[in-house]
Amino acid sequence: MKTNEAEGIAEFRRRGRPGETIIQAFLFFCATVSVLTTAGIIIVLGAESATFFKEVSILEFLTGTEWQPAIGKFGILPLLNATISTSLAAMLVALPLGMAVGLYLSEYAPARVRDTLKPILEVLAGVPTVVYGYFALTVVTPMLRGLFGSETVEVYNTLSAGLVMGVLILPLVSSMVEDALSAVPRSLREAAFAMGATRLETGVQVVVPAAFSGIAAAFILALSRAVGETMIVALAAGAGPKLTLNPFKAAETMTGHIVRISGGDLSYDSIDYRSLFAIALVLFLATLLLNVASRRIVKKYREVYE
Repeated sequence: MKTNEAEGIAEFRRRGRPGETIIQAFLFFCATVSVLTTAGIIIVLGAESATFFKEVSILEFLTGTEWQPAIGKFGILPLLNATISTSLAAMLVALPLGMAVGLYLSEYAPARVRDTLKPILEVLAGVPTVVYGYFALTVVTPMLRGLFGSETVEVYNTLSAGLVMGVLILPLVSSMVEDALSAVPRSLREAAFAMGATRLETGVQVVVPAAFSGIAAAFILALSRAVGETMIVALAAGAGPKLTLNPFKAAETMTGHIVRISGGDLSYDSIDYRSLFAIALVLFLATLLLNVASRRIVKKYREVYE
C-alpha cells in the first residue's frame, strides 16, 4: 500500500501541474528577455564605441581635459568631473538623512507611524525627475544665490542639482537601510538592553554594525542611481563641459551631455554621434562596477543568524 502511494506521488511530481509548467515557462521567458536585453545593450555600446576609438585614442579620451567635438577634442574628464561632483553632493544629502530615517523607522517609530511614513517617503520616488529638475532650478538655486550671493552662485550650478538628487534618492536609501536594520534579530537588541544600553546605544553600536552589509549595499546602489540620473542635471546643472571643482559653477554631466546632444541634429555617421556611445559605455561600466562592489560587500560582511 505504501509502495503504491509512493509511486503515485512520484508520478504526480514527474507530471506536475499544467499551471505550474506554464508559470515556469513564463518566468524562464522573462529571465531570458532580461539577459538578451542586457547582452544587446552591451553589443551595441561595444560596437559603436569600438568604431569611435578607431578615430580617438582611449588615452586621449580618458585623460583629456577638454570636450569640444567641433575641434576634435574628446577628453571625458570635464563630464566625468561634473558627474562625480553632483553625485557626491547627492550622497551628502541622502546618506545622513537616509540613515537617520531608516534608524528611526526601525528602532523608534511605532507601527502606525511607520506604516504612515514609509508610503509618504515612497511617493518621493514616484515624482517625475523633470519635476525635481525644475524644483532645483526655481527653488534651490534662488535659495543658494540668496545665501552666498548671486555673483558667486550661477543660475545653473552643480550644487543645486546634487542637493535635489539627494532628495530623489532619499527614499531608496531610507527604505533599504530600514529593511537591513529590521532584519537584525530581536535577540541582539534584548541582549544590549539587558546590559544596560540605551535605545540609541543599541541602535548605533549593536544594530547598525550587525546590518553593515545591507547598509553599505544601500549606499552603493544609491550612488549608482545618482550617477545615472539625467533630467535633474540636464535642467539644473548647466550645459557645456567645464572642468571645475567649484560647485557654484555650471558644468555638464555625462548624462546631461547625452540628452543635450542626442536631441540635436546629429548625423548617424558622425564621430559626434559615436562619442555618445563611448560616454554611455563609461556610464555602463561605472554602474556595473558599483553593483559588483555592492555584491562583494554584502557577501563579505553579511551576518548569518540562526
